[in-house]
Amino acid sequence: MAGAVAAALLLLTAPAAPAVAAVPGGGTGTGGRIAWDDCADPALTAAGAECGTLRVPLDHADPGGPKITLALSRIRHTAPDSDYQGVLLAVPNPLGGSGYTDPLQGALLPDRAGAAYDWVGFARRGLAPSSPALTCDPDVFAYDRPPYAPATPAEEAAWVARTESYATACDTGPQSALLDHMKATDTAADMEYIRAALGAGRLNLYARSYGTYTAQVYATLHPDRVRRAVLDSNVDPRRVWYNAANFDQNVGLEENLRLWFDWLATHNSVYGLGTTRAEVTAEWDRQIAAVTAAPAAGVIGPDEWADLFLVAPYFQSSWPLLGAAFAGWVHDGDAVTLRALYDQLMQHGDDNTYAAMLAQICTDAPWPASWRTWRADTVASARRAPGTTWGNTWFNAPCRTWGAEAGTPVRVNGSAVAPVLLVHETLDAATPYAGSLEVRSRFPRASLVAVPGGISNGPTPGSHACVDAHIAAYLTTGELPARVPGRGADAECAAGPAPTPYPTG
Repeated sequence: MAGAVAAALLLLTAPAAPAVAAVPGGGTGTGGRIAWDDCADPALTAAGAECGTLRVPLDHADPGGPKITLALSRIRHTAPDSDYQGVLLAVPNPLGGSGYTDPLQGALLPDRAGAAYDWVGFARRGLAPSSPALTCDPDVFAYDRPPYAPATPAEEAAWVARTESYATACDTGPQSALLDHMKATDTAADMEYIRAALGAGRLNLYARSYGTYTAQVYATLHPDRVRRAVLDSNVDPRRVWYNAANFDQNVGLEENLRLWFDWLATHNSVYGLGTTRAEVTAEWDRQIAAVTAAPAAGVIGPDEWADLFLVAPYFQSSWPLLGAAFAGWVHDGDAVTLRALYDQLMQHGDDNTYAAMLAQICTDAPWPASWRTWRADTVASARRAPGTTWGNTWFNAPCRTWGAEAGTPVRVNGSAVAPVLLVHETLDAATPYAGSLEVRSRFPRASLVAVPGGISNGPTPGSHACVDAHIAAYLTTGELPARVPGRGADAECAAGPAPTPYPTG
């Protein structure tokens, strides 16, 4: 079983992509120009991409002031020039990493729908390989931390202190000058610099998960610059970010975890974890108690257990890998795999993705400053979602004392934007389906394709044939499902089949 898990490590769709320490290859652009060159990233190189950098203002209100460097990649169109449809800019997802390799997604669309576009990706400001790359405390996800759900006032105080310490480390760190300039509006301004540097009159956009909020902001501020846009798993613009990144997620994550337990029970002949949800839940609770008493390999305690296995509620594609890891620990005592998964998924020893994500969501909109407010909301949420709430609170809690001042959120308004395609799986917990319903109401020419019963967050392209067909048709001809009256989806795709377990043993 351990061998099967190790072989599958690179196949997992994880919530964070590995960050890189420095700009890997590519030319250096100045004066609003991008100097394209070869890429050092093997996947980009294999796809025939070119890489470069672009200097942009640290503070867009002071264009003559200090500059930072954005790292970009591009895969040029392979369709005939007569079929060329322009630049498609992949909007980075703060939850998922830099966006630097996102142009690889174009090849996943059917009917060569992506071939008519130049796919451009970039690492958003503060995130490697753009420079400077924000880091505050690389050991923020150290092993065997205090339990997320505090059993005593001392454990609660310890976590409050940890989150305050992380915010202070960011505010006093070597890249602290970035913190006042990490909002979605800053990324939207960077996108305008990229558009101009590419000589594109308008952009086509592809955004997923938290990146959809940046796309919403860009489209609101620059409606005449958007030709087409695919927004997968929309953030609810009413809820940024205290609720959207925190309390709105907890119940859905807990429910999706139980759906994974159902799947494990269905495949008990493979995993041996129980034949019903109740039996798998009992096994889960036994193992949390075990690693609480004696962390696996001395490092994987209850928090680390939760962090690595709570990928399952985000991505159905992760179920076989995580099921094998769960069963490997139960039956074989395989702690090596648990540690390897934790290190990969949480980027142990590298906080760049986490720091850069917080730097945006902590400043796009205000957060409550009182721990009493946070605590009351957390206790209320934990009554319905005891396994997911406290960890999510601590993950976001540095925003409570973040040093940079929060701004006023952009009033998202797509009334002047060209027709947009929205897609969303209805049981997505990270960005709940209500977000796409709200965005549809604000973009009157948008159409929404829903996947009832789907749980995955931002899984396109390449994950669902029906949804991919809608995306391909839209990118090829602009065709959208006819908009229907009311507040609902304009078309539906049946949820795909549950994944097949990996062979074990």
